[in-house]
Amino acid sequence: MNSVIDIQDSQAQQLREAIRALVRRFSLAERADMSCCGMTVAQAATLEAMTDGSLRLNDLGKRLGIAPSTLTRNLARLEDRGLIRKETDPIDGRAQRVALTDAGFAAAGGVRRQEEVFSRSVLDHLPQGSAPDALATLENLLIAVRSASEACCPGAYDHLVSSAQTSVTGGQYE
Repeated sequence: MNSVIDIQDSQAQQLREAIRALVRRFSLAERADMSCCGMTVAQAATLEAMTDGSLRLNDLGKRLGIAPSTLTRNLARLEDRGLIRKETDPIDGRAQRVALTDAGFAAAGGVRRQEEVFSRSVLDHLPQGSAPDALATLENLLIAVRSASEACCPGAYDHLVSSAQTSVTGGQYE
């Protein structure tokens, strides 16, 4: 019985270490890609979050999972660069919305292209024909992470990842 538990603990540790290594590697790649685009990862994430249209500041902060003061500083830098504009909310004149400018949409597109180039490079380094299986396995892992997150912290997963976000295989997370 203990050998089964030891194997399970070893697998859990292996999973944790593999995910940690992936997160670190993708974080490093993302930072390098964004610096090539002349912005921080936080600025790039902000632009990406705004590609569907203008958002109220509160909604943008929730989508990004950042504090209002951090969001304000981030938006000021993007506004100084001409990538976003602030506008009055048409429904509530006391509230502000932010939207991408044409330059902001272009910058967001550049960020997306950089990320796609890196992702394509990763897929190209997999053994030939194994990409669909790797993506399906990753999809299953994400579903398991969501279930485990809901068991310990209801709503935490959805707070960080929109349930409408496209999955790695092109479907929708359920």
